[in-house]
Formats: sequence, C-alpha cells, structure tokens
Amino acid sequence: MRGMSLLVAAVMLTPIGMAAPAVRSQAVSTEAKYPPTTEGDFVVHNFKFKSGQSMPEVRLHYTTLGKPAHDAQGRTTNAVLILHGTGGSGHQFLAPYFANELFNPGQTLDAARYYLILVDGIGHGKSSKPSDGLRAHFPEYDYDDMVALHHVLLTDGLKVNHLRLIFGTSMGCMHSFVWGETYPDFMDALMPMACLPVQIAGRNRIWRKMVLDGIRTDPEWKNGDYTTEPAEGIRIALDFLLIAGSAPIPMQKALPTRDDADKYLDKFIHDRMSSLDANDFWYQVNASRNYDPSPNLEKITVPVMWVNSADDFINPPDLGIAEREVKRLKNGKFILIPASDQTHGHGTHTFAAVWKDHMAELLQQSAH
Repeated sequence: MRGMSLLVAAVMLTPIGMAAPAVRSQAVSTEAKYPPTTEGDFVVHNFKFKSGQSMPEVRLHYTTLGKPAHDAQGRTTNAVLILHGTGGSGHQFLAPYFANELFNPGQTLDAARYYLILVDGIGHGKSSKPSDGLRAHFPEYDYDDMVALHHVLLTDGLKVNHLRLIFGTSMGCMHSFVWGETYPDFMDALMPMACLPVQIAGRNRIWRKMVLDGIRTDPEWKNGDYTTEPAEGIRIALDFLLIAGSAPIPMQKALPTRDDADKYLDKFIHDRMSSLDANDFWYQVNASRNYDPSPNLEKITVPVMWVNSADDFINPPDLGIAEREVKRLKNGKFILIPASDQTHGHGTHTFAAVWKDHMAELLQQSAH
C-alpha cells in the first residue's frame, strides 16, 4: 500500500492516512442533504484466493446511495465505486468533510444523479474478516483478491456491468490501478488518491514490516489464537500509524508545546488500544505484500486523475516516482497538492474540499 489510509475509522477518521481527530479540522461548509443510504451484504460462494486457499462463503458488505441508471443496451451509466484504505470501511466516506462536499444536490457526485457504491473490502468493516472466528487461519488475501471480489459483488450482487468512475483512497488508490489493468473496459475513468503504482519497498515496506513483526513477535500473539489482544504489538502498530498518517503543519499548529504533544499521544493510544484486532490488522497490512502494477500500466487506457499530497509521509514526492510513472499512462494526469494548513498528510484524500475540482474536471473529460 503505497498509500495507506489506515484506519480512518480506527486511527482517525478513515484509515491510516490520517492524523488523528483532534488534529484534524472538522469545519464543513455544507449540511448533509443527500438521500438515505442503503446497506446490504452479498455472499460469494467457493471463492479461491491467489494463495490457493479458498472459502465456502465470503461476505461482502456495501452501502449505496442513489439508484442505478442504464442506457438502451442495458449498460449501467451512473455507477461510482468508492474504495477505502487499509483498516477503513465504506462508512468513512459518509464523514461530513467528504459526503457533504460531494453527495449533495448539485455537487460533483450528486447522489440523485449517480449510483454511489461504498464497499467494505474483505478483512474490513462488516465484510468477512479473521476476527469472525478463523483468526490466523483466515486465507491470506491480497489486493488482486480484493479487486476480484469487488468485481463479483458489482456484477453478480448489484448487477452493475459498468462504472462511470472508480475513486480510491490509499489502499483503494492502489486498487484503482489494479482495476484499471485487470478490467480496463469496465470503467470510464479512474481517480486514485494517495498512492504510487509500484512495488512497496524502501521506507514504506520497512515500516510495514516493523508493524507486522511487532504483532507476531509479541509473546501474547500465540499464533493468532490469543485470548487477550497482544498489547505490545498493538502499541507498535498504533505508533507507526500515527506517524505515517500525520501531517506536520496541522500537527504543529494543534500541538505547539511538548506537554500538548505528550497528552495527545497518551490519549490517542488510550482511545484506540481496544479498537484494533491484531489478526485483522495484520492481514490488512500484509495484503499489500505483492502489490506492483508497474509492469502493466500501459494497459490502463481510460482517463486517470491521480492526486497525491506533498505532505504524505507514505508517498513522499521526493521520490519522483509519480512524475515518472504517469508518463506511462495513455490518458493520465498527476496532481501534487502543496502542503498547507488545509492539507492533512496522507489523509488529505478524504477532505474533498481540497481536491473536488479535480474530480469535476475528470468527470467532464471522460463524459460520453
């Protein structure tokens, strides 16, 4: 996950791409005026994972807004798939600073016009996950599996045969690239936010491996069959999540003294120790182990609006990877949002006011 939105739900507001709630600005200019949401579950039977493992039933949870529309040939014309980051769920996109900026009447993703699909990836939210009972015997899913399962959910479960747009944050950003290569004709456009389309290596891989090793070397891990959460491993995970998802400008502004910072860290850890399941979290991070869409970027033919922020710890602009790889996209554009007191590090991907004009541009560009 070169872009990890890890636990915005647990570690912030949406996954790791975050800086914690107390440090984030909550100001939103609009109220929620979009239609009620609908939730459901779809069961995929006898799914075989890339690892060779299989499950007789995989439950996929989803939330939708609006209704699908079709053209004369029966093709779905208005469906938008919205993909969360590591540790998150579809519900994170109902936060005011996302939904109230996009889903209301007349806004970019007006729910009266579009059929919005917010999914929980396997291992996340209310979808099947290790903590349901299998624990460390749960199949070791990867990003290809997650995308394949979402494709089944759309086509067999929701009867959606085409997408107007795929929007993904962090892990969802990486899924967007996988979608574009695996099902190149299934969507009109892609908007990946907060990731890089290359193998996870360097510092990004190291901090992830530290998290994975920290959990599994905790004496209380017990091969995943623990009766109480391995606290040392969870603490290591939370420490790294906080740093990886933080943004220096708003954090310095919100925590200007040593005592402020110390109190914030203590509260952050205290409030979240009970919200992480070690098995679930280990699987979520491990799913990125073989991600690498770089060999096949030329297969992506639809318009791509790829957006990162300059204060993203996980995807630092200093690497120059985005500027290099975007040249391989046949119809791609890369936007780097400058760091400011309006950005939120990796978690900028969920604050729609910062980048929604780029989404509007992409929808106009890809209109038929």
